[in-house]
This record gives sequence, C-alpha cells and structure tokens, in this order.
Amino acid sequence: MNWTERIFKLREHNTNVRTELVAGLTTFLSMAYIMFVNPSILGDAGMPKGSVFVATCLIAALGSTIMALYANYPIALAPGMGLNAYFAYVVVLKMGYTWEAALGAVFVSGCLFLICTMLGLRELIIKGIPQSIRVSITVGLGLFLALIALKTAGVVAADQNTYVTLGDLHKPEVIMALLGFLLIVVLDRLKVPGALLIGILAVTVASFFFGGNTFHGIFSAPPSIEPTFMKLDIKTALTTGFLNVVLVFFLVELFDATGTLMGVARRAGLLVPERMGRFNRSLLADSGAIFVGSILGTSSTTAYVESAAGVQAGGRTGLTALTVAMLFLACLFIAPLAGVVPGYATAPALLFVACLMLRDLTEVQWDETTEAIPAVVTALMMPFTYSIANGLAFGFITYAVLKLFTGKVKEVHWIMWVIAALFLFKFIYVGGH
Repeated sequence: MNWTERIFKLREHNTNVRTELVAGLTTFLSMAYIMFVNPSILGDAGMPKGSVFVATCLIAALGSTIMALYANYPIALAPGMGLNAYFAYVVVLKMGYTWEAALGAVFVSGCLFLICTMLGLRELIIKGIPQSIRVSITVGLGLFLALIALKTAGVVAADQNTYVTLGDLHKPEVIMALLGFLLIVVLDRLKVPGALLIGILAVTVASFFFGGNTFHGIFSAPPSIEPTFMKLDIKTALTTGFLNVVLVFFLVELFDATGTLMGVARRAGLLVPERMGRFNRSLLADSGAIFVGSILGTSSTTAYVESAAGVQAGGRTGLTALTVAMLFLACLFIAPLAGVVPGYATAPALLFVACLMLRDLTEVQWDETTEAIPAVVTALMMPFTYSIANGLAFGFITYAVLKLFTGKVKEVHWIMWVIAALFLFKFIYVGGH
C-alpha cells in the first residue's frame, strides 16, 4: 500500500491519485487570484507588497497542508476576501490604526477562534445567531467588496453633492477593468478552470499596451518576509476601543469559515455521521491558520469556497488540498509577476466574487419582517457606512429591538442579546467607526 493510500484512504473515498491531483489543480486555478489581490489590497494599507505576497503563499500552503494531513479534507485555505478589505480600508485607512495593530487584532481573533473551537463554543454561537443575520453578513460583505471594486476600477468616483457618481468611462483603465469583468463572467459560465486568474492576467497583459505598465520579468527569488514577519502589535489590539475590530474579525471568520466548510464538505459527501470527527478537525485546522497567518503578515485566513470547484472535479480527500499547497509554494518564485498586477486588473475579480456573494439574499425570510428587515439593514449599512462593524452592529440591535417589541422574545437566543448589548454599549459610550 503506497503512502497516498495509507494517509488519504483514496479507495475508501472512491477516488485515485490522478483525480485528486486534477481536483487540486482545479481548486488552485480557481483561487490563485488571491496571490495578486491580497498584496494589492493590503498594500493600500501601507504593507510591503512583496512580503504580503510571500505571506499569502506561505499561509495558503501551510493551512492547506494542515487541512490535508490533519483533517483529510479536499478544502484549501488562504487569506479571505472581504476580511482583507475590512483590514485595509476600514481598520487602517478609515479608523487610522497601524497595519501592525490590525495584524494584532487578527492574531487575537484567531486565538479566540481556536479557543471557541476547542471548547465547542463555535457551534453554540453559530446556532445562537439567526439564519437571517448569518446570510446578511455574506451579502453585506459582497456589497462592501463591490463598492471597493468599482472604486478601484474607476467605474464609480467620489462626488461632493451625491457622495458617489459615475467615473470617467473614457479612461483606458476603466475600459480594461469592465472588459476583464465580462471576460471572467463568460469564462466562468463556460466552466473554464481559473476564470478569475485568466481575467486578472488578461487585464494585466493589456495594461502593458494601454495602461503604461512596465514588465519586470516573471521569475525571481522570493522577496523577504522580514518586513511583515512578527510585526503584529497585540498590545494595541487589546485596548478598549479596538475590541469591536476584534469582534468583527471574529464574527466574520466564524460565519465565513464555518459556512464554507459545511457547504463544501456536504457537496463532497463528507458530512455523514461516521466522518464528523474529521469535520471537527477541519474546524481546528482553519482556526489555527488565522493566527499563524497574522504572525507571517497577512489578514485572516479562511476556508475557500472555490474548493467546491475541486470537489466538482472529483476531489474527496486531503490529497486535493495538499496539491494546492504545493502549487502555492511553487508560486513563491513568481513575485515579479505579482508585483506588476495593477489594482484595476484585480478589481474585476473582486466584483465577480461580490456578485456571487449576493445570491444568499434568496435565503432571507421575506414574509417575516422581524427577520428580513434586520438582514437588509445589516447588508446595507456595511457599504453605506463603509464599515462591516457598523453593519453588524445595526443588524444585531435592530433584530433584538424588533423581536422585543413584537412579542417574539422567546425566538431570540441569549447570545443575540449579549452581542446586541455590546454593540449598543459601544455606540453610546465609545462612538461609531
């Protein structure tokens, strides 16, 4: 019996090495865009893009390896979309904290996440927060990402009278971004593996001809990770005014990671009673990756929904995730290519991911206003206040108040009252951010 059979039990899952390798390549092509997008977003917060690129590849490789060998799941990990935008554009650029303090918040939230997972509190919190609010977090993140993507692409611009307005559609950058978005949608609809990556690379190539971009080669030794390694500021992250930032990281990590793990595992047929022990291991794997990523120098790491592409291609074991890990390690040597990708080349991928996140609106109970209204408030307040924290706060408070005054108190889990009270206290005594 070879080592792949011994470690991953391929026969038991009705799969083979070739199928798992193809599935791993499919997942990698679907999520490889993060190598270009994450340094671009965190670079806007002042972080060294080369170091972030290395940290992104390393934590994707390490997290996916842990998932592969510890949980034997075909699910890959990498820094999460949405959370990196909150990290850069809200915590650093809007609230004025340093990126080192933001990394500290990621570290603290990761520790809380791991403790909650080990004590079984993660399941309790998930059960306590209603489906409508869970859904609205994903939708709100999608709207928030869409606003950032459209702004980065130049499709929308600031306006003193109307706050936002249409950008200059004659600029080559805007035209390339819009064409890149349409290309991604078409390729995805035609089920072409790596549609997001192809779209990013296509716009990047076009930028050399129409956007004044400069080519610096493809291969080189990996940049130094020293500028971001162990640079987290935990002391600031534990100050009173910063705790709501930690809470947002924690809650979004909680719902995003757990929802992805459950959804992809269910699609792979792994959520059966005899394999639930492995699901609990997968929860620990993704929890541990968060604070390791903060030490390396990147925003929160999470399970990737793009893993569903690999599952669709037949991936059923950790060999799929291990394949993804090895490919991310190999990518450490293409840093010059990552460095020339402009923001308007990654914006189409951001917008596409945002559009897909909005489909969760169909899960809202529209005929029950005490569920639907808090969900909509949560989703709308995230982009309109340019803050995921404010969106969550308004959503939780609205939900608690509506249930209280419509005689539906018994429908509310005690966890909801606690979180709503914390957010209300924050607004009254600390102020909004």
